[in-house]
Amino acid sequence: MSATLELPTSFIHQAPKGYEYRALQFKRNVISIWTVYSAGFDYNHRNPVHCIWGFYDSKKEVYYAPINSKSIGSVVDIKNTTAYSAMQLNLNPLAYALYS
Repeated sequence: MSATLELPTSFIHQAPKGYEYRALQFKRNVISIWTVYSAGFDYNHRNPVHCIWGFYDSKKEVYYAPINSKSIGSVVDIKNTTAYSAMQLNLNPLAYALYS
């Protein structure tokens, strides 16, 4: 992975226990935000595990959900994201009532 950048000041999440965030240059005005689980897993010999959280466009000052680590998805409101991902949950009305 390339050099780590600063997270945007509007980024509201705190890294969950055992995790940290890394911001990397993705395109000229876009950074990718990653969650990094430092303890790793048995299957990868305890090396850190990187997972895409989402993307941030510094020129437009908006966050995007990821389609995958190389593709930017839809614009999201940072308040509707979790500490683990910017992907939006597609909940039915009952699940929405229980989990929101």
